[in-house]
Order: sequence, then structure tokens, then C-alpha cells
Amino acid sequence: MKRYSAAVAALWLAACASEKKTETPAEKPAPAPASVSGKVVFEGKPPMMPVLKMSEEAACVRLHKAPVRSEEVVVNEGGTLANVFVWVKSGLEGKTFEPAKDSVTIDQRGCTFRPHVIGIRAGQTLVVVNSDPVSHNIHPMPKENREWNQGQAPQTPNLERQFARPEIMIPVKCNVHSWMRSYIGVVDHPYFAVTGEQGAFELKGLPPGEYTVAAWHEKYGTKEQKVTLAPAASQSLDFTFQERGNQP
Repeated sequence: MKRYSAAVAALWLAACASEKKTETPAEKPAPAPASVSGKVVFEGKPPMMPVLKMSEEAACVRLHKAPVRSEEVVVNEGGTLANVFVWVKSGLEGKTFEPAKDSVTIDQRGCTFRPHVIGIRAGQTLVVVNSDPVSHNIHPMPKENREWNQGQAPQTPNLERQFARPEIMIPVKCNVHSWMRSYIGVVDHPYFAVTGEQGAFELKGLPPGEYTVAAWHEKYGTKEQKVTLAPAASQSLDFTFQERGNQP
């Protein structure tokens, strides 16, 4: 009986040892994401933007109580710059991301494109809306993507389009109204932003690492800065643009 008990105990110990050998090691948790935030500063005297000449379309004039100026340069009261596209230019190579679930909208409203600058991911749906009582035409002019040109009458269904590849930046015009202009930045990741009324931006949820962050403006070009982000870090990064006549 003792020999039988000893044999059973030996088998049990061997089975336990075998189970320990085949245990899968626990996966290490992913490093906590980081973020970059900041503002885009304008130095110097802001240029006076010209009034958009809408007189060729009386219906467009009637949509506004006052003259509408170009949005090429929009400097806020705090001296910051709106309509700047900010994105991670490098450092994400080899990484993959979940496809975007939502869409991005550009509206033809008041005979202008709203917003003036937008960002979108490659493959994400762009929804084009005409909120005006007049016909419009949206004509993106990419170099890396397929060009398209689509008219849109009032009260007609929204258009849906996509851009297959990243491209910084795609100019957009309306072939019906010569003053209508906008820009689209297309990237292959979710880390981008467009500065608004406060001239601020934030890129959240970045994996720790070394990156080049770039800021583009339609008149003043592109500026870049390098940043190294530790896990869970929140780093500030500001960009400064100047009127070309004020450049040192």
C-alpha cells in the first residue's frame, strides 16, 4: 500500500512539474500613452486679409450681413494662428492603427468651405455637404491621390469620398465660385489636429518614442520640431510663424 501511495505521489509531482513548464508567461502591459500639446504663435503685425469678391453671385452676397475676408491668415486676439495643420510627421513607421470609425465633414456654407482646413486619415470617409441655396462644386487637386471634381446642387444628398494615401496638403477649390478655397491634410494615423480660435492643438494617446512633429500653414509653410516622449508624459511644444517681411 505504501508503494502504491508513493507511486501516485510521484506521478502527481511529475504532472505538476510538467504544467509549470508549459505555463505561458504573463504579457507585459503596454507602456502608458503620452501626449503633445501647444500653440502656434504669430510674431509681427498681422496682414490685412482682402475681402472676398462675391459680387458675381448675388445669392452669396445675400447670405452675409457684412463683407467676408479671406481666411488665409487668421491671427487671434492672443497672437496665435488659426488654421494650422499639426501632425506627427515621423516616428510612427511600422505601427498599425485601428481604422477610423467616424467621418469628417466639409460644408459649403455662406459660399465658403467650412472648416477652411481639415485633417483626415487615409481611407476615412469625407462627407461633403451643401448648406447653401446655390449650387457649388468641390474640386480637390491632389498629387498623390485621385483627383475628383463634383458638382452639388442645393438640397441634394451629401457626397462621400475617400483619399487612399497620405498627402500634405491637398488644395480644394470650387469651380463655380473662384474665391472658395480650402485645404485637406491626409495622414495614415490618428495623431493630427488643426488649430482653432485659440491657436492651440493637442495630440493625445501617442506611444512613447521619438517623433518629428510638423506644423503647416498655407502662407507661411511648414515648421518641424523633434520631441522624445516617455510613458505617460505630457509635453508642451509651441511653433512660431512670422510674416515673411519680418523674418530675420
